[in-house]
Order: sequence, then C-alpha cells, then structure tokens
Amino acid sequence: MTVAVCADVGSTYTKVAVVDLDGGGLVSAAAAPTTVNSDVLHGLDAAVAAATAGLSAGDAPWYVCSSAGGGLRLAVIGHERLVTAQAGRRVGLSAGANVVHVAAGRLGGADLAALRAARPDVVLLVGGTDGGDADTLAHNATRLAKARWRVPVVLAGNADVRDDLHDLLAAARVPVTVADNVLPRIGVLAPAGARAAIREVFLRHVIGGKRLSRGPRFSRLVGAATPDAVLTGVEVLADALGGDLAVVDVGGATTDVYSVLTPDERETGPGREVAGSLWRARTVEGDLGMRWSAPGVVRAAVEERLLDPGGADGLAAAAVARAADPGYLPGDAAERAVDARIAVFAATVALRRHARGAATGERAGRDLRDVTLLVGSGGVLRHAPPADAVAVLAAVLADHAGGWPLPRAARPVVDVDYVLAAAGLLAADHPAAARALALRVQEGGPC
Repeated sequence: MTVAVCADVGSTYTKVAVVDLDGGGLVSAAAAPTTVNSDVLHGLDAAVAAATAGLSAGDAPWYVCSSAGGGLRLAVIGHERLVTAQAGRRVGLSAGANVVHVAAGRLGGADLAALRAARPDVVLLVGGTDGGDADTLAHNATRLAKARWRVPVVLAGNADVRDDLHDLLAAARVPVTVADNVLPRIGVLAPAGARAAIREVFLRHVIGGKRLSRGPRFSRLVGAATPDAVLTGVEVLADALGGDLAVVDVGGATTDVYSVLTPDERETGPGREVAGSLWRARTVEGDLGMRWSAPGVVRAAVEERLLDPGGADGLAAAAVARAADPGYLPGDAAERAVDARIAVFAATVALRRHARGAATGERAGRDLRDVTLLVGSGGVLRHAPPADAVAVLAAVLADHAGGWPLPRAARPVVDVDYVLAAAGLLAADHPAAARALALRVQEGGPC
C-alpha cells in the first residue's frame, strides 16, 4: 500500500490524515494542538507521529496546508468598486484569503494610510478590462512604487500595460508577481491565474514571514493556504457528484462557506453581473467563530434577529469566556449545549450572508436552491454528539426568515473524517485518490 501524509496546520489544532493513494481510502488520522507559540513543527511532527504509528510510512510524501498565524490577509485595489474591485475581491476569497481591505479608484494619501492600517500580507492590484482603461491601474501602481511599498503585490489587471507596470514596480523594489487579468472582458471573471499567483506569493512570502517556525523546513512543506485546499476539495467532490453543493465550516476564529453551483446560461445575457459570476466560491466571516470570534456570533445573531437582545446576556458572557480561552473544551452537557447554540448562530448567519451576496458582493446573491448536499465541517460538528450536529445543520436548512431561498432538497452530512482538505491537497498529483477520498464525505450520513 502506497500512502501519503496530508496535514492541515490550523490556528488551534493540526489535523493529519494518512491516505491510501491506490484506492483513496483513509488509513488513519490524528490531531495535536498547533504549537504556534513555539514552533509549529512541534505540533505537526507530533500529529504525524500519532497518525503513522505502526505504519510503514517513513518514505511517504507529505502534503501540508496551513492557516496558522491568521492565514492569508489580502487587500484588493481596483478601478471601480462595483466592477474590477469586486471581481478582485471574489478572486481573493476563492484563493483562500481573508479579504481585509478593498479600495477602488485612484489611491490618495488617506487611501494609502488605510491600506497600511489593514496590514495585508498580499495586495491584489487589478483594474481595466484588456484593451480598456489603463489610467487608474497605472496611477495606483505608480503610487505604490513611490510609497516604497514592500508588501508583495499580485498584478492582475489590463494586459496591455501589465508588463510595463511590472517593470515599474520591480524597479522600485516592490515584490511583484504578474497574473492574467481577473476581468478580461465585462462580465467574464477569470480567477485561475490570480488564484495561482496568490497561492505562490503566500507560499514564498507569507508563510516564512509569519515566523511560525525557526528554520526553512515548514515553508518547504506547506503547499497551500487551508481554505484554498478545502475549496479545491469541495470542487473535487462537486465534480464527482455532478450537482450543486455547499459546505459550512465552523472554526474557532472564522466560519467559512463554500458553494459550487452549476453555471446558469441566463448569466451570459444582458442582465449578467458586470463583475462576472464565480460559480465556485468561498466566503469567510471573520466575526463568526467558536472561540476567538464567539462574541461576534452573539452580536450578529442579535442583529439578524435570531436572538432577542434581552436574552443575550448569558450567551454573551459564555462567548466572552471562550474568546479569552481559545483552547477551552466543554466539560459537561450544559457547556456542550452552549457550544451547539453558538454553532447554530454562526452557521446560520454565515449561510445567510453567503446566499444573500453580502459576503461575495454579488448583486443577486448565490442561488443555493438546487444544492443537494449540505456538508458541515469544523471541530464543533465533527466531535459533537450526532444530535447536536443535527441541530446545527437543520437550523440552517429551516432558516425561512433569513431572506434567502433555501435549498429545496438538500441532504445534510458532516465531514466527520475531515477529508476535504486532504482531497484538495492531493487533487493535482493524485486525482483518482482525491476523488475517492472526497466521496467519503457522503458516508457522514444524513444527520
């Protein structure tokens, strides 16, 4: 049996899966706390040792993704907020980034100050369709060059001036990587080139820059940002199933939603989105999480009228306690019930935002009515009693007051073995194994 070691170095836990590359089976799995305060390799090596105990896996290849240290923070600078800037934002989300800042138009002094204050790891600089307006893109590239900008830039705008602007930025010692235009024509969104470039910059600059490990070994091991790997795994599953699906991943700091939809031929007509439609999309809600962002879940639940302000005090206090102690584990049924309640609110609000388009910036939102599989992920669901997992996903599918059309016939399952990230990591080198592994998600069974 030929195996591979797949690892996700998360913000709290490092999860490892040993996969049979011949049949795509899950051989073993283990987890260990992520040792972000010392050297993340300590936790990674411990998790791998636990997962491979008793196996002949000494020569097995390692595939590693990471969101430790806050993951990838991305800023987007575009020409028009509702066109190229929005297109860039959608591409950034699909690349596994937490989009922390979006600017549009010609950058001024205050805009540069706001950009610096957002502390991005990478800047996605876009603007103009190919052969269209180039003045704003050129102005913004020149402004970054004169500002002695040192954060890596991915330049993915008007192809007619891209090479000249690359030379301008490189001459000013701005770290710059060129990619194809994210919006080559109005209504045509082309994320692949920029997504690949953002991944490359993340691996080359961001992982090492976060000082998560003392030596170069960790940087050499990591092949993707975790959300990028998971989205790839979701795409593999969607292609295998041949239908629409959605995933809600409730984490300690964020709640991520992924959806893969069948392209709608109506979106190519006169009413199409000028910023293009991204049929495979991810959104990240940085204020919705089980630990660091738990207070944000309570605030959002009140704002969405899921929780009465008068009855929020008890849950708010529990959320604050969890944010103060991110490693907290519930010790009894009452505390597990609190966790389940927070998870219900986080998942419901995140799906509302995703479907309404508030998180993706889509004018008409994401049409999830034809979703046939709703996958739940995150430790709160994987480790919860089945009844608690039932309550979280059932609440999402019964959110009739949410202002979005619900899936008409979705089957809820939980990624109990956490295989989507591993499937995404293996997709390029071992597509058959990745497909078989992703299909294991269905074995999570109806909740």
